[in-house]
Amino acid sequence: MTMSVDDAYSKGDYATAFLLARQLADRGDAAAQYYLGVMYAKGHGVSQNYSEALKWFHFAADQEYASAQYYLSIMYANGQGVPQNDAKALKWLRLAAEQGDPLAQCNLGNIYANGQGVPQDYDEALKWYRLAADRGDADAQSNLGIMYAKGKGVQQHDAEALKWLRLAANRGDADAQTHLGIRYHQGHGVPQDYSEALKWYRLAADQGDALAQSNLGVIYAKGEGVQQDDAEAVRWWGLAADQGNADAQSYLGIMYHDGQGVPQNDAEALKWLSLAADQGNADAQCNLGLMYADGWGVPKDIVRALMWFNLSAAQGNQEAATNRKDVVPLMTPAQIAEAQKLAREWKPTTQPTQ
Repeated sequence: MTMSVDDAYSKGDYATAFLLARQLADRGDAAAQYYLGVMYAKGHGVSQNYSEALKWFHFAADQEYASAQYYLSIMYANGQGVPQNDAKALKWLRLAAEQGDPLAQCNLGNIYANGQGVPQDYDEALKWYRLAADRGDADAQSNLGIMYAKGKGVQQHDAEALKWLRLAANRGDADAQTHLGIRYHQGHGVPQDYSEALKWYRLAADQGDALAQSNLGVIYAKGEGVQQDDAEAVRWWGLAADQGNADAQSYLGIMYHDGQGVPQNDAEALKWLSLAADQGNADAQCNLGLMYADGWGVPKDIVRALMWFNLSAAQGNQEAATNRKDVVPLMTPAQIAEAQKLAREWKPTTQPTQ
């Protein structure tokens, strides 16, 4: 029985796959040319070489091989073996999507949903997500569910949201599992069910989803459907915080400040509250303001305290607004002006995931 390129590659026999693909590719076989591109791009069975990958993808793409067109779009988008070029990336992505490639359709939906290189257009995003979702693409199913849940580009519809989220979640999509957990946690479109929420959060959290990890922390901290457990809450918040999740960083800061589930540590509290506040988390900004106002773990700094209270109150945090009223009478006009200046100049930061 003769082994095919696909068989050899699927089994991890890259050397055989490369030899077979090269023979067929030289005779113009588009699928073989595509496989050569993949092997050169990933360094499977041959030294990684983006220029060679690009060459073979072009050969296959020019024969309208959709997977090669999709891979070309990625290479142009990322500048791999070629100068980065959004227009060419979009061209090849659209060609692949129009041929029915679900990965390309989903990515084209992402581009329209986020307005990347094109005007933001939820109707177009919905169209491409639906095409990919109907072909079984879990990411597209998840994105379609979220659009129905939020009413973006379509009338908000809980039943449709649940249908698509469940399809994606059952296929292991972590984002869908998280959002399905949220719906059960909050009772959106389904009866509130902490056990179901816990199940879906845990599946997503075990895949490293930071939002699911943060929400698991909330469940353990409040004892929702589980025995209340501060240490377990801290564990999940720590995992999410390390990935840059601002809510988890804020919760973790409070736990260190209060000594719940961890030894009390103002330095750690300051660290995590600062990271969350720098991302614009209003609760963290309020609590960081309190640390500066009272000198908890930092030198007392009423100017910086007012800055954080102003930023938090501007987002509607009522506790921060109350705290601001308390500190302003204690300050000079110059101090108030400086705090206002710092608040105007402040810009949120984003943190890389680990």
